[in-house]
Amino acid sequence: MASTHVTKRAKYKTTIKDPGTPGTLRMTFEKILFVPHNPKSAGKLDVEFRYIKGQKHTKEGSNKPPWLNLTNNQNGSFIFEFENYSDLQECRDFVGKVLAKGGEVSEKPTVAYPDEQLSAAEMELRIKLLQEDSELQKLHKQFVLSGVLTETEFWATRKKLLDREASKKTKQRLGFKSAMISDIKPSTDGRTNKVTFNLTPEVILQIFAEKPAVHRAFLSYVPNKMSERTFWTKYFRAEYLHSTKNSIAAAAEAAEDEELAVFLKQDDILASEARKKIRRVDPTLDMEADEGDDYTHLPDHGILREGSKEMTESQNELYKRSLSQDINRHAAVVLEGRAVDVELEDTKAVAEALAQSKQKSSNKGESDGDTSRERLDRLSRMTEIEDLQGPNTLPLAPLCIKDPRDYFDSQQANALRSSGDALGEIEQIKCGLSTQEVYGSLRESISSIKAMGLKEPIVKPEVAHQVFDALTNSISNTKYHIGKNPQESVLDRLPRKTKEELLHHWTSILELLKHFWASYPITTTYLYVKVNRLKDAMSNIYPQLEEIKGSVPSELRHQVSLLVRPMHQALDAANQHYEASMQKRSAQSGERPNGYV
Repeated sequence: MASTHVTKRAKYKTTIKDPGTPGTLRMTFEKILFVPHNPKSAGKLDVEFRYIKGQKHTKEGSNKPPWLNLTNNQNGSFIFEFENYSDLQECRDFVGKVLAKGGEVSEKPTVAYPDEQLSAAEMELRIKLLQEDSELQKLHKQFVLSGVLTETEFWATRKKLLDREASKKTKQRLGFKSAMISDIKPSTDGRTNKVTFNLTPEVILQIFAEKPAVHRAFLSYVPNKMSERTFWTKYFRAEYLHSTKNSIAAAAEAAEDEELAVFLKQDDILASEARKKIRRVDPTLDMEADEGDDYTHLPDHGILREGSKEMTESQNELYKRSLSQDINRHAAVVLEGRAVDVELEDTKAVAEALAQSKQKSSNKGESDGDTSRERLDRLSRMTEIEDLQGPNTLPLAPLCIKDPRDYFDSQQANALRSSGDALGEIEQIKCGLSTQEVYGSLRESISSIKAMGLKEPIVKPEVAHQVFDALTNSISNTKYHIGKNPQESVLDRLPRKTKEELLHHWTSILELLKHFWASYPITTTYLYVKVNRLKDAMSNIYPQLEEIKGSVPSELRHQVSLLVRPMHQALDAANQHYEASMQKRSAQSGERPNGYV
């Protein structure tokens, strides 16, 4: 059965030169859905497949990234860039199947399966679990991609696993590193005067947080007036001029380049915030609470970078910056923490998210009382740190079978009990003779055999003796030798491939039975269709188990039979319940079975 959907990580690009919006791509027979990782991004896409008329893609081995270009009936296109070519090929094949079917998909009558709208975080969590658990990935590929179970049905039985993984994500606010921006030192090649700065997304966010004027300039200049590379080149040029402690040279270059002057001048936003803080000081407690408290602008106050003292040059005061200012601002930003929680790959998205966060903060009009209330709320939230708390769920007692012989003996007893019950039922049905009549019939049979003899033995004696000896030795080994050595088990004696197949079949059967029994009672058409799909999948397991039994050596066949027998019993119980429920359903609906007179 073909897959009904494909889910991959990708970047959505409006043009080839567009850097792309990272997110999650989901394709079904009906539509194409793209959800960006950043919820505030405008790159969300929801297009029905009937509007797609063709596809193009890059070839593996070329210098181009793995792109898939889907063209619509209005000569537009949707470009997706995948992480690797295997994801591209899987999506390409899926699109080809949908386009080849054309209108058949919508015209074919189907049962509507319940499905939920997933957020990007939930989809990322599911992909992460599949990547980390190979057994879970096998089950997903076996049942979901083949159409036995839908995506919703598969994950509905794993709510606890999803909740546990989601709870691992810390709710604590992330902070910045204690290292200052001024600690970033450039690298030189030793031959020219060219220097190179290593600028990471984390450093960019810290620069925006500590220097609001630089943040404002980035939103104004990039990409309208200059590229991002040019912007950061000018920024680090200004940082270099500050490090030389030559305010005259800084003033001269600022006069020639107005964009560079933005980085060289004092941060007017920080100055405005400082004045607001000064005005909030209670004058009855501090009689000198005025602009004089901002001592860094006074002569001989503050320390310039690299430890040198300030010099009084009023015309160049605008381009001076002291180390104490940088330390105080850095300490304030570290204590505030990160105000945004977005992907750091896109600098423009980071700048916009930070601007929106500051706008919300300013709209609140935080007063001194508001700040105190926010601190109390934050303190109450963080009193219990999540990563230091124990699990809320009660611990489960682990299953421990100390002696495997107990398990096999119990299975053998169950098998004998079930066979005895079956024989008892047969005797109850066929037993219509008295004890004397049965005894007389048995004597007549024995007398006849003595008189006439058996022409041919039912079983050759040498074959019966060989089988009996092998079976006796095998049972004896299983019952008295296996389990005495804690390092040895039946599975360990099997070939590795056979062992893996048996374990996977056990896991597959448990998955199917879990969904099968949870579907009863059947009250809707959806459950009826689901149960039939599950029954067909369980029926396919019988020949696979028989094939495993026949593939092992004869001396191990009995041990494999002991392992396979509980699987058969579990499947038989489900099939018997299915047949009984179908007969009951037919009787209630008034249908007559075949041959009814």
